This record gives sequence, C-alpha cells and structure tokens, in this order.
Amino acid sequence: MVETLLRWLDNFPLVTQALEALALLVAAAVLYFVIRRFLVTTARQAAARSTTVWDDSMVTHGVFARLAHIPPALLVYFGVGLIPNLNETLILLTERVAASLLFIVAARGAAAVLSAANEIYERNPANRSRPIKGYLQVVKIALYLLAALLAVATLTDQSPLLFLSGIGAMTAVLLLVFRDTILSLVASIQLSGNDMVQLGDWIEMPAYGADGDVIDVALHTVKVQNWDKTITTIPTHALIAEAFKNWRGMSESGGRRIKRSLLLDVSTVRFLEPEEITRLGDWALLREYIATKHNELQTWNESDGRDGAINADIRRLTNLGTLRAYVEAYLKVHPRIHQGMTLLVRQLQATERGVAIEIYCFTSTTEWNAYEGIQADIFDHLYALLPDLGLRAFQPPTGADLAALSENPPR
Repeated sequence: MVETLLRWLDNFPLVTQALEALALLVAAAVLYFVIRRFLVTTARQAAARSTTVWDDSMVTHGVFARLAHIPPALLVYFGVGLIPNLNETLILLTERVAASLLFIVAARGAAAVLSAANEIYERNPANRSRPIKGYLQVVKIALYLLAALLAVATLTDQSPLLFLSGIGAMTAVLLLVFRDTILSLVASIQLSGNDMVQLGDWIEMPAYGADGDVIDVALHTVKVQNWDKTITTIPTHALIAEAFKNWRGMSESGGRRIKRSLLLDVSTVRFLEPEEITRLGDWALLREYIATKHNELQTWNESDGRDGAINADIRRLTNLGTLRAYVEAYLKVHPRIHQGMTLLVRQLQATERGVAIEIYCFTSTTEWNAYEGIQADIFDHLYALLPDLGLRAFQPPTGADLAALSENPPR
C-alpha cells in the first residue's frame, strides 16, 4: 500500500513537495515543543535545586524559553534543501525567512540575558546607587535594530552596509523618532553620574504628584510608589529638567527634623509673681535657669537709678521666657532627640494668630511612625504644661464661644 501510494504521488509532484514541506514544518514544531518542555523544565528544576541566584534570574526572564526557538529554525533552514525537486525560489525564500527568524530569536535571547544580568546586579545592595537598567535598555534597542537590519538584508539579499549607508540621510528622522530615547539616555547618565536617584529613595516631585519611594529606574521612566500605594511614572529626563526633593540625606544622617510651633495667646503673657518663681525653681529642668536668672536680674535691678516699683525700670522673669527655657532643657535631656544636630527654641514674630514658640530639632530616628510618635509626645506634654505657667494656647473663636458670649453678654 505504501509503494502504491508513493507511485501515485509521483504523478502529482506538487502534492508530494507540499507534503514533504508540511512534514518538515511538523518536525520543526515537534522539535520546538520537545525542546521547550525538556529544556525549560530541566532548567527550572536545576535552578530550584542550586544555591546560586543567576540561574533563577535566567529562568525568570525566559532565557531558555527564547533559546528553544533556535533549533526548529535551524532544522527548517538546513532541512528545506533536502526536499527533492523543490522549487529553487521556494527553497531560497524559506532559507531567508528561517535565517531572519534566527537573527530575531538571537536578539530576544540576548535581551533576556541582559534583563537577567540587571536583576542579578540589583540584588547586591552596594549596586543600588549605580543602576544600569537604562544602559542595558540602550543595548537592547541596539540589538533589536541590528537584528532587524540583518533580517531585512537577508530577506532582500542585500548587504547590510547598503542599508547603513542610507542612515546618514535619515539622521534627522532618527533624531525625531528617538528624541525621547536620546534625552532619557543623557538623563540616565547624569542621574547615575551625579548619584541623584537610587532605588528605594524617597523623593517628592509636586509637578507630577509624586511623593514616595523609587521602585524602578529605567531608560525612559522612573516609577515612584506614593504613600497611598499609587504609582507615579516620571519621564527620566524630567528629573534633570525640573526640581525634585530627595530625602535620602535625611535617612543617611540618622535624624529627622521637627519644625513646629506652639501658638500662644498674647494676652496671657505676663511677669511671674515671686511665689510662682519659687514654685518653678523646684522643677528639676528649671532649677539652674531660675537660679542663674535670679542672680542676673538682682544685679541689674540693684544698679543705681532703678526704681523697683516701676516695671519699666527693672527686669523680671516672664512666663513666656521661662517656657522657652523649659522647652530647651526638656529637649536636651529627651532620649529620642538627636543631641548632635541643631537644637533651637525660638520666639517668632507675633501675628493675628498669637505669638509662636518654634521648636527646631531632630529626632534620633528616621523611621516615620516613630518620628510622628516622638513629635506628638513632645507637644502633648507642652500643651498640658501651659496652664502651670499661666499661658494659654491660641485658637480662633468657635461657634460654641460665640454662643456662650451671646448667652452671657459682658456687662
């Protein structure tokens, strides 16, 4: 039956050639699935058993899966010439298509290797300050362009140099097409060279609504995961062209700044009475201040021509000045305040919202939750302490205040 079938097919050479070509394609497809199944599965199992990390990255980025396309393409390239009596033009066209596919598959495999290399590189914390993802993306673009050039040259049976010779005339077009790529490449070099952005940096860029951690630095974009877990994508060249704030310096310094004010009612600022001075002199944090100021003021007030009955002629302790002294002493002994950085308590200019006592210092930690807790504890303590000094925090009248005033009008 087989001999009869073969003799019958000899009468239809085109059918015979079509079946042989189909058999070649089926063989290539079977070879692809077999290689993909065994190669990829074996590679994945070997990577899982090994203690190294490079093979895991190779599997993750599909290096072996992409390389599995090469043997079927080679089978078609060399096998099409073995089909007897096949049209020479068809053989030549098939070989060119297979060769073009080989160039493209090789470029995709090389790109996967570069992606795996970037992942391996970023695993080392020491390399976070020098990301290379942007440069590798440029190499990938060059590989794809080269593969496309070789594929077109193979399909048209022309020398690649012939296509390269026309690039000079297309320079303007290429600059227009790859404008963003060129800008991003230059920006990536500047960002890396000047150490402006690293993975994990906290940056703020209000123009793009970005306020969070940098999670990816690529050729064309920088991705920022905001604190609300949204992701903002910023063009790489925008980080060079526009201003942004990087909080890395704060993290590396080991301290985070507190800059907040106590708003006080000006009408409650007054001189301290002698019994109040005696009471405050018993406070551990004010004992030295009260004693020092008492001697200083006594010397001043005993000078010739001073009348103790006239407030303008003598100096006296005020509750506002005593508060400043207490806050400064309190911060200097606080265990969570960084004593090696600026520590300042100052009085700001009075406004329609009262007089402000500003606290300027740094916590001994940069962890956000702990920082907010330290800041809140300090101001909780100070607000609760104000009545002991005869002071009152300022706040504008509320509806309840106005209602109470209308019910009990002043006489």
